[in-house]
Amino acid sequence: MSWVGIRIREAVVGDERVLGELDRETWSPLHAVLPRPEPGRAFFDERHVPAHYLVAEAADPGVVGYVRVVPSTPLACNAHVRQIQGLVVDPAARGRGVARALIRAAGERARAEGATRLTLGVLGHNAPARALYVSEGFAVEGVQPGEFLLDGAYVDNILMGRAL
Repeated sequence: MSWVGIRIREAVVGDERVLGELDRETWSPLHAVLPRPEPGRAFFDERHVPAHYLVAEAADPGVVGYVRVVPSTPLACNAHVRQIQGLVVDPAARGRGVARALIRAAGERARAEGATRLTLGVLGHNAPARALYVSEGFAVEGVQPGEFLLDGAYVDNILMGRAL
């Protein structure tokens, strides 16, 4: 898959170092509910395997972003739903369509896996991400008011989804 000079591919074990660095460099309370990742912490683990990630690559400097796409739950009754559980773009690559390309690739992958819906959660104070998701066809399907306490403030979790 390719958009705007960006190649989208499935992650491989060899991406661990660069994805971990990208995670640390882009961490922000604007989009993260977990603490800043520590240097040396494994990026992949038993719940976060390479097959769950699509990576955006540019000719230079290489990996510029990723999206994590997983089944929403392990239940057979909603095997038709995939969920975006992380979208990261290197600040130097922002404004080039990388996030949009990753979202579209996530939808293509979900469809290829037989999914008919794609969902996600986004923090209420992350207006740029919310606007991007709306422009890609996602609609607000629910709000969990004050779901997270981040930097001393309660932040809503906005649940969004779209048909594929």
